[in-house]
Amino acid sequence: MAETTAQPSAGGLSRAEEEAAYYHEAGLNATWTGARLACGGLSFLFGCFFFAFFYLKSLNSHHLWYNTAVPGAKVWLGSLVMGLIVASALVQWGVLQRIKAGHKNIWLRGATLALVLGLAAVAFQVYQLTDLGFWPGSSGYASVFVGFYPVFLTIVLCAMVWLEILIMRCRPIPQISFVEQPPTYAEAFSVQRFQAALSSFTVVWNYLAVIAILFWILFYLVK
Repeated sequence: MAETTAQPSAGGLSRAEEEAAYYHEAGLNATWTGARLACGGLSFLFGCFFFAFFYLKSLNSHHLWYNTAVPGAKVWLGSLVMGLIVASALVQWGVLQRIKAGHKNIWLRGATLALVLGLAAVAFQVYQLTDLGFWPGSSGYASVFVGFYPVFLTIVLCAMVWLEILIMRCRPIPQISFVEQPPTYAEAFSVQRFQAALSSFTVVWNYLAVIAILFWILFYLVK
């Protein structure tokens, strides 16, 4: 049987190129949808701790919501963790604007700094959890605190792994590709997929920074 080759369509693209463009567009949409679904799913997850905090605080069964006789979590350490996460998100958001203008190397340096700040936040949070002045069942506050932060720092660590992957994906992309159309469809698609993934990460990371601020207020100011 004679081998057939793909014929160009009326738009000048072969069937294979049209299919590649279709799946590429679907991939970009999936990336954005995934970021929005991630924020929605995490809202339900963190909402459980938010509800538990105010529910147990309002009940205050046997006056055991917060035991003032037991040393609480170190405010300076919690503030440091929150500050590192917020600083990481701000740095990442700032350098995102630079890579959109074609300054790849500036983004790489800024993203690396954001990665270091995020990993430092995880390390300090682990240290805090190993040096608490209370045990998980000592009060309602302690239970919510010890339940929330291991989950939160695990998600933050996963976000930092995502950022590291983006950094490695960016390195082989020529800087000129961020300001001019690459010569091939494959290269253009690669750049666009990276940009979509980076924008999605920024949305999720900024969302986690807001969560860090919210629960810092609950655990260290409202308590």
